Amino acid sequence: MKIALLLHNAYGIGGTVRTTMNLAAALAERHEVEIASMFRHRDRPRLAVDPRVRLVPLVDTRTGRDDRDQRCHRPAVVFPEAEKRHHQYSVLNDERVRAYLASCTADVVIGTRPGVNVYLARFAPRTALRIAQEHLTHDTHTARLRACLAPHYRTLDAVVTTTRADAMVYRSRMPLPGVRVLGIPNSVPEPAVAPSDGTSKIVAAAGRLAPGKRFDLLIRAFAIVAAEHPDWTLRIHGGGAREERLRRLADSLGLGSAVELTGPVSPIEPEFARASILAVASELESFGMTIVEAMRVGVPVVSTDCPLGPGEIITDGVDGRLVPPGDAAALAAALCDLIEDDEGRRAMGKAALENSRRYDPGALARRYEQLFCELDVTRRLRARVRRRAAFRRRLGRLVRSVNRPLGDFLGDITRTPLTDPVPAAAGEEPAAAAAPARREPVGAGRTQILR
Repeated sequence: MKIALLLHNAYGIGGTVRTTMNLAAALAERHEVEIASMFRHRDRPRLAVDPRVRLVPLVDTRTGRDDRDQRCHRPAVVFPEAEKRHHQYSVLNDERVRAYLASCTADVVIGTRPGVNVYLARFAPRTALRIAQEHLTHDTHTARLRACLAPHYRTLDAVVTTTRADAMVYRSRMPLPGVRVLGIPNSVPEPAVAPSDGTSKIVAAAGRLAPGKRFDLLIRAFAIVAAEHPDWTLRIHGGGAREERLRRLADSLGLGSAVELTGPVSPIEPEFARASILAVASELESFGMTIVEAMRVGVPVVSTDCPLGPGEIITDGVDGRLVPPGDAAALAAALCDLIEDDEGRRAMGKAALENSRRYDPGALARRYEQLFCELDVTRRLRARVRRRAAFRRRLGRLVRSVNRPLGDFLGDITRTPLTDPVPAAAGEEPAAAAAPARREPVGAGRTQILR
């Protein structure tokens, strides 16, 4: 089987890039796999690409390449304007993706972000299984983007979210008849580092220093922890515009060297292996890659039970702890519980290591293979369901378009007296002695008309 994955930028770094590379490598064990990257901005990818996976860049933004093409400077028409990456896409992207998919011989084509999934729906051959991955959540998208995506997603074979909870949201709020909607989590390979022994006095955290990650809440919670356990430190790995603000917050709370902001770190697993606990204070997680990455090196996680990922990854009290979002005191209390219970913390670390094996790329590649088989077997049945649903939508639009004018027409009739004389046409003499019109009961006449 030949499988093609469409990726925004395989030469960058981020959760979607990492999990796509992991899945591609696992599928390459038994299939021919290639990744089509919408962009190329550097000579080599930042993350390792399995040598069995073919990488196909479509638009090269390195100086002196496609930046000389005038189409590169005209905004994309097909890539949806409501997608936040629209400003990066051009007519050249539209044309290159169309050409790539027109010549694509893959049996399965998988898109990995909303705008790219529109390309998938518009241009991928109908002979292939067409699958959209959603690495963000339904509710993260604006109403305008959701309205744009719905008609395109209805033409696909499947939509795969990173959590079961988000799949349920799609099924209830964006009905997609004949389209399989399910949750398959991101994959995280076994790291090439020894697991944590749980003895260091380090709490780790990682991610973009963005408002939704709530590192400010974590620092406030750690101020409570540090008052009771001054020999422990918090190390935050990640970059972003809020870094200086977070430093000032830590200083204002008197934390000093108890809080370290290290900047971005890749790979992150060695840093997690040096810690004994991972802390997550997010108010929203579409999945929670850092949670799984920490568990894969035997580190228990204390996380807010925010929508949607942490609750599906962490078993509270077994391999980590879940606390209410936005509650610094609850987060601090859970951290203190693990800090003060050496034996319990190490037991949670062992459970985290064991339970995280379900995110192994090989296991999740098999789930995708099962999905491919299911979609292939049910292809004709789902096509019939989609056709029926499309007919019902067209019929509904027709009824709605006719309903109001018909109502206005009937209203005009029922408001007009039934015995009014008919005016003479132009150039005619009015009838001289016309017999009086037969007056029908008004109710009866209206009933007859409405029937």
